[in-house]
Amino acid sequence: MVKVSLPERAPSAAQELKGRIVSFMQGASTEITPSEEIRLPELTRVLPAGTAVYVAHTPNASFAQVIHAALAVRRAGFLATPHIAVRRLADASMLRTGLAELRAGGVEHILLIAGDAPKPVGEFSSTLDVLHAAIVEESGIACVGVAGHPEGHNAVAPASLWQALEAKQNIAAASALNMHVVTQFGLDGGAFRIWANELVRRRIRLPVRVGIAGPAPIAKLAHFAIQCGIAASMRALTRNLSTAAHSSILSLSPDQHLLRLLASPLPPQIVAPHFFAFGGALETARWMRSIAAGDFDINAQVAQFNIPGSAARA
Repeated sequence: MVKVSLPERAPSAAQELKGRIVSFMQGASTEITPSEEIRLPELTRVLPAGTAVYVAHTPNASFAQVIHAALAVRRAGFLATPHIAVRRLADASMLRTGLAELRAGGVEHILLIAGDAPKPVGEFSSTLDVLHAAIVEESGIACVGVAGHPEGHNAVAPASLWQALEAKQNIAAASALNMHVVTQFGLDGGAFRIWANELVRRRIRLPVRVGIAGPAPIAKLAHFAIQCGIAASMRALTRNLSTAAHSSILSLSPDQHLLRLLASPLPPQIVAPHFFAFGGALETARWMRSIAAGDFDINAQVAQFNIPGSAARA
């Protein structure tokens, strides 16, 4: 008897998109606030060991609290990456002491940001001030994240943002720093595509983690868009909260953002998503676990994921 092999059915467009999403999620990172350090035992039961967990320097937290939380994240088995908000540092000595404490505790990654202080409290006005001083390189920190702003910033001109990113890449190339970009969260997937194309045009080759808002109500997204100075999303959200949910442009859930972002393959430079948790670290982590495991279906009609059960969103 001749055995006839039937041709395998080609995967549907939805299956291909789901595959891209699951693959992209394998390197996903997220964040906690210093006050969420108590959540770490629960997070170890949700996120795989080695997941990059950033520690946000929230307005009411001190630098010491950020360091304390980062060391706890490292002890919990995650890749701890504390925010270093340079405009909130008193002086170079404070920075050197903090970096030394992190290195002694096994932390090798940081995210260097300007911070939310309207005026610098010390000698550093920008992350470039710190990078030019070579303080991070001298500390032994191996990997440095810097900020990207696909939707711009309400307090900084676009040209200045690009010049700063180009300068940071040049510093990394001339030093031993392993640098990557973590973008501010945004709600406009089209803006990110334009920004990514501009990276290519400007020959900025740093790996990029694209910032995405985790599961959160619209009102909370609006609050953090204003707080973080995200110009495009801030204007669209605050114009009319009641109609924002029906916008064909904004991505108001991580489901929508991933669906629009990965509707076509991304450049290899875009390596993974970073999920902003806004104080909801455990909820965001549970959602991440479900999506990374492929435990969802795509509901194309409403541009969202169907996740079996309620645990993933609890």
